[in-house]
Amino acid sequence: MPNIRVRLLAVLVVLSGSLTVAGVPPATAAAPSGSLWFDGAPLAVRDGRFTDGRGREIVLRGYNVSGETKLEENGGLPFASAADARRSATALRALGGGNAVRFLLSWAHAEPVRGQVDTAYLAAATEQIRAFLDAGIRVYPDFHQDLHSRYLFHADSWYTGDGAPKWAVEAGSYPKESCGICLFWGQNIAQNTAVQQAQHDFWHNAHGLQDAFLATARATMTYLRRHLSDAEFAGIAGFDPYNEPYAGAYDSGQTSRSWERDLLWPFYARFREAMDAAGWQDKPAFVEPNLFWNANIPTQKQEGGLLDAGPLGPGYVFNTHFYDQKAISGILMWGKAADGQYAADFAAVRDRATAAGTAAVVSEFGHPLSGAVADKAPTVLKAMYQALDSRLPGRSWWTGPAASGPVLSGTQWQWDLYHGRHHEPMNGNPGKVLTAGDAWNDEDLSAVRLDDSGTVTLRQDARLLDRVYPSATAGTALAFTYEDRSRDGSTTLTWNPVPGSLPNVAKLVGSGQYGLLVWRSGDGTAPTELHLPASFPTAATTVVSDLGAVHAPPAYTSATPVAAAPEPGGTGSRRLLLTDTDSGVLHYALVTNGAPAPAAELLSAARAELAAWAAARFRRG
Repeated sequence: MPNIRVRLLAVLVVLSGSLTVAGVPPATAAAPSGSLWFDGAPLAVRDGRFTDGRGREIVLRGYNVSGETKLEENGGLPFASAADARRSATALRALGGGNAVRFLLSWAHAEPVRGQVDTAYLAAATEQIRAFLDAGIRVYPDFHQDLHSRYLFHADSWYTGDGAPKWAVEAGSYPKESCGICLFWGQNIAQNTAVQQAQHDFWHNAHGLQDAFLATARATMTYLRRHLSDAEFAGIAGFDPYNEPYAGAYDSGQTSRSWERDLLWPFYARFREAMDAAGWQDKPAFVEPNLFWNANIPTQKQEGGLLDAGPLGPGYVFNTHFYDQKAISGILMWGKAADGQYAADFAAVRDRATAAGTAAVVSEFGHPLSGAVADKAPTVLKAMYQALDSRLPGRSWWTGPAASGPVLSGTQWQWDLYHGRHHEPMNGNPGKVLTAGDAWNDEDLSAVRLDDSGTVTLRQDARLLDRVYPSATAGTALAFTYEDRSRDGSTTLTWNPVPGSLPNVAKLVGSGQYGLLVWRSGDGTAPTELHLPASFPTAATTVVSDLGAVHAPPAYTSATPVAAAPEPGGTGSRRLLLTDTDSGVLHYALVTNGAPAPAAELLSAARAELAAWAAARFRRG
């Protein structure tokens, strides 16, 4: 084997030199427009939760931006231009309710020639990232791969991949790829020998591939640190080192668990070192376990979850994906999803993160929006969001809310501005130009598209996507639920109605949407925040809390316990701000759009019911 240390040092010297070409922006760039005094604090991990340094627990909700990175038509970038990135960021905030994105990057385009980072690509990616930061959206970049690389696939193949550069594939001399009889692109993972051998080589650092990747990752992070202002860099949540890792092929005697221990975790430790060297010491690595650790088809499930990594601590976040492969198969789940469908699956994520002593994020989830199983999408997505909000089904939330668990962060797959308007020669084949759907392996999961006038338009029910959620909790969130009343066709789905034991609360909510947060206050002075969807205009929003019962909450001041304010970024999105002045005290807040103009007597009666309910269900102990 060549002297890898010497070669890596030489590569880093070259990369370091290439990074000094462009100037460094001033560190005094302004925070997003509309920011208040408590906005803009960097994200950290403390006591197993995301926090913002002001004593508040943070929940990240948003989308993957985007599968366009997996295509060649825009040079491995999520957008054709920074202007498109800004348009997308504004829509994501205003229509999709997101406060975070997983921003996809391409190794193939970051290092098209071995040892040479393309600073033009990094500059374009930085400008597109900046568009989201300016909109008040936190960003965590992700070096994405699927099936290792598009360069493994021949021009007439049924499938394609993304990730590694052409030179990395050429170094391996892999056999001609073939999946055999494969109905889904993911079958290449287990049936395509070229894909298996290429992945195996990466994890074993054959041909120095892992060294090269880590050098490029370090150069990328160094570039971002130097070319984002301090205020902008504060909006970077962390970095996802590697999408959906899997072994490719196990060595003799190796298991999924020992592969995680002996190959995957050492890679993450090296990536953590690269982050530290690039000036990302205070940012966590969003590390993913073996892709199959939480598969919901028993024959696919493999032991894993970084079980032997020990306590991950503040330098890492437990990062996983979840798709209902039974539902996607069209065979293993005939009906639609129901209340509590994924409670156990997402509870496993919470439990694994808790055992690892860190925060959790479900960085991909979703369901096809066209094809034979698309009819399941409204219920599958509702059940997934329900499971992110709470580990309880709706039918048992009101009677046992103390078991609700932490609210999970998550980014839905995906937010593709160019859905249905692509022009992608598949595997470089000019006779096989893809335009439909996501233009990648027949996928169709984008939540948005552009209409004929160029306006960003949701492809899914706005009630499902634009949700009430506790973006920041001043203290510790004890329980949260949101009844979105989203629709499956013409049917309104109500899985968590207010129980009859709270008649005045039920009357106040009526047939409207509602969210309810219970928390215990902390030591800070910054308020608790809940995102207000577009379906909650201020004039139609009612809040019932121990801090006050208000219809049409007033504008925020530090002396106003229940108030509303724009979210940072100037996109028109809004938030509810709840300010307490104590520590260690139980608080609750119900927000609904169900009552057009509730009488003071109804507000008072609902408040009394909620106070008694909270006292009974959350006894201090």
